Amino acid sequence: MDEIIDIEIVDIKLIEKALELLEEKKFSELRSLLEEQNPADINDVIDELSDEKSVLIYRLLPKELAAEVFVEMDSDKQEYLINIFSDSQLKDVLDELYYDDTADIIEEMPATVVKRILKVASPDVRKAVNELLKYPEDSAGSIMTTEFVRLRKSYTVEESLEFIRSVGVNKETIYTCYVTDDKNHLIGIVTAKDLLLSERNEIIADIMEDNVISVNTLADTESIALMFGKYDFLALPVVDNEDRLVGIITVDDAIDVMQEETEEDFSKISAITPNDTEYLKTSVFKLWASRIPWLMILMISATFTGMIISKFESALAVLPILTAFIPMLMGTGGNAGSQASVTVIRGISLGQVEFRDFFRVLWKECRVSLLCGIVLGVAAVGKVMLVDNFLMKNPEVTIFVALVVGITLFATIVSAKIIGCALPLLAKKIGLDPAVMASPLITTLIDTVSLLVYFYFATVILNI
Repeated sequence: MDEIIDIEIVDIKLIEKALELLEEKKFSELRSLLEEQNPADINDVIDELSDEKSVLIYRLLPKELAAEVFVEMDSDKQEYLINIFSDSQLKDVLDELYYDDTADIIEEMPATVVKRILKVASPDVRKAVNELLKYPEDSAGSIMTTEFVRLRKSYTVEESLEFIRSVGVNKETIYTCYVTDDKNHLIGIVTAKDLLLSERNEIIADIMEDNVISVNTLADTESIALMFGKYDFLALPVVDNEDRLVGIITVDDAIDVMQEETEEDFSKISAITPNDTEYLKTSVFKLWASRIPWLMILMISATFTGMIISKFESALAVLPILTAFIPMLMGTGGNAGSQASVTVIRGISLGQVEFRDFFRVLWKECRVSLLCGIVLGVAAVGKVMLVDNFLMKNPEVTIFVALVVGITLFATIVSAKIIGCALPLLAKKIGLDPAVMASPLITTLIDTVSLLVYFYFATVILNI
C-alpha cells in the first residue's frame, strides 16, 4: 500500500510541476521534464489540461515520445488532436504507431476522422490496418500485431542477430522471434536469450523450440488472456486456418483484455449494462440508459415476492410477528446465493470450472450449504428465543415460531447455494455470460424461494 501511495504522490507532483512550468511559459524546462517521464504519466498531465493547452504540451514532445503518448490518450483527446493536425503531422504520428494501435484508434473514431486517417496513411499502414479490422471483435486477430521478427531455420545465430538489428526498431518485440518455413508456417520460436548464449555459427534449426503453443485468429480474447497467465507468455503467436503465422499478441494486450473483461463482469454483477467510457466522461443520459433496463427487470421480478406476501396475508394477520423475520431470511438467503454464484463465476472466468464439472460443483456446494445451514439455523433459533422472546418479552414469539425461522433459514441457504452455483454454469452452457447470473438477479430469485419456504413451514408447524 505504501508503494502505491508513493506513486500517486509522484504523479501529483509531476502534474503540479508541469502545470507550473506551462503557466510560467518555461517551455524548455517543461520539455526536458516531460522527456524523462513515462508516456502514461505524460498523458496524466495532459488529462488535467484544456484541449488548447494539451496541444501545446503535445507539440513540445519529441516525435517518438509524442506517438507513445498519443496511444495512451482517451479517444476524445485523440480526435481533437487529429482534427487540428495537418496532413503531414498526422502522417508523422501514424508512421510512429504500431499497426495494432492504429487499428484500435480507428475503431474509436467517427467515420469522418477514419476517412482522413486512411487518406494520409501510407499504403503499407492502410493494408495492415485493414487486415486487422476485418477480424471479429474480441477475437485474437482483432488484438494482434503484425510487427514481429520472423526468422528462417537455415539462418545462423550471427545472421539472425544482424537481421534483428536491421528490422527490430520497427517491431513491437524482439525478445521472442518466430521461425517459419517458405510458406510462412510456424515451425518454432527462439528467444533473444537463446541467440545471445549460442555460438555465432549455430543454426537456428538446432536451437529453436519446436513445441510451439499458438492460437487461431478467431480464438476468443478472454481464453487467450488466461493462456498468458497459465504459461507466463510475453507474446503468443497467432496463426490462420492453414497454420501460417499472421501476427502475435503481446502481454500488454492480454492485460488490457483482462482489465476490460473484469470491468464488464463487474458491471453485469452489479446489474449495469457495460460501458467503455470513463465515469466522469459519461453523460447522465448514458448512465441512466445503462442502469434503467436492469432496474426495470428487477423491479418487475420483485413483483413475485409481493404476490406471495399478499397470498399469505391472512397468515400474517393471525401472527403478525412473522413479518419481522422476513428481511433476515431474504437477506441471508440472497447473501448465501451470491457467495456461491460469485465463487463459481470466478472459477469459470479463470478456466478452473467447466460445465462438465456441474455435478462436482453441485455436490461440493450441497455439502457447504448443509454446514452453513445447520450453523445459521441453530443460531437463528437461539437469536429468536434470546432476543425476541427473552429480552424483548414478545408473547407472540414461541419456540415453534423460532423453529419455523430456523428451519426456513436452513432450507433457504441450501436452496440458495444450489441455485447460486447451478445458474452460472447453465448460463455458460447455453452461451450466456455467467456474470449475468450473479447478484442481484439471483438474489431476487432466492427472495421468492425463501418466502415460499417460510410460509410453507409456518402453515404446517404453526397451523395458521
